[in-house]
Amino acid sequence: MSHDALIPAHPEPPTLPLPFPLTLTRGGLSGFPSPAQDYEGRTMDLNERLVKRAASTFFMTVTGDSMESLGIHSGDLLVVDSAIEPRPGHILVASVEGELVVKRYELLGNRPYLTSGNPSYQPIPAADLECQAWGVVRAVVHEYPV
Repeated sequence: MSHDALIPAHPEPPTLPLPFPLTLTRGGLSGFPSPAQDYEGRTMDLNERLVKRAASTFFMTVTGDSMESLGIHSGDLLVVDSAIEPRPGHILVASVEGELVVKRYELLGNRPYLTSGNPSYQPIPAADLECQAWGVVRAVVHEYPV
């Protein structure tokens, strides 16, 4: 992963209305729904939903297979917040010996490690290497090939 993959969040992202997902339940109603009900004016703003602190949020695209069993695949877009204090169990973007990695922060025997979701990769002992957390992954956007 290179620094080229980092995309900083815009401090005030533009508001782009997206259709709000329809609720599939109709409790307490009888008869047939109005065809106009599908076109109600509710919208969902993904910036509002996924970006809690714009000034400390950045986006990056994942490469590699080390986190697949945790639902993070090559090509996925990560929403990363650098203002969150990393805790065990968080998935982090970190610089390890100058290379950006996406790993889970864990304590093994009271020592900090960065672990992957793929058994082919050994845990990285964070205390023994030059390691700096860049931020905590808040969301993963996974697109399906269509």
